[in-house]
Amino acid sequence: MNALLSQPQPPVVTAERFILRPLKTSDAGLIAQYMSDRRLAEGTRSIPHPLPPGAAEAYVKRALSDARVEDVWAIDGSDHQLTELLGIVSLTRLEHGHSELQFWVGPGFWNTGFASEAVAALVAANPQGADTLCAEVFQDNPGSARVLTNCGFDYLGDAESWSVARGARVPTWTYVRRMKPGARK
Repeated sequence: MNALLSQPQPPVVTAERFILRPLKTSDAGLIAQYMSDRRLAEGTRSIPHPLPPGAAEAYVKRALSDARVEDVWAIDGSDHQLTELLGIVSLTRLEHGHSELQFWVGPGFWNTGFASEAVAALVAANPQGADTLCAEVFQDNPGSARVLTNCGFDYLGDAESWSVARGARVPTWTYVRRMKPGARK
């Protein structure tokens, strides 16, 4: 994966109940609050638990870097009388027109449909012009698997990924979504 130089920030994507917008440095506080929840951290590959001081600030700094390979959006409900940061959705550029989708919402917003709505909006916008999107979820997180299948992802197979918070390899389900021909920008 080669970082692209001098990339513009990701575009704002509109959903029904919120917008997906690039992160701001002021998001670090809520990101740290959500990431500090063990349940959230254990549902991801890369969030450590306990969360070290400065981790959220470093995450935001990487997301704002012109040399990033991952575009990160805040799920921002402030225009719809919701909180400014409901969660995060991201796309990481891979090779040959592929992007990897990752997402999480704060534990207080689980089972609200926010994750499904955010993923559906990002898939529809396809801001990286990907030919194929891939994603994986831990097998003990069927809710996230439903988000993917509800958004048109197809089950591809089983695998394992390392979870920093769990300090262990965890069984995963892998999903793929082939985008419409000509979707690449």
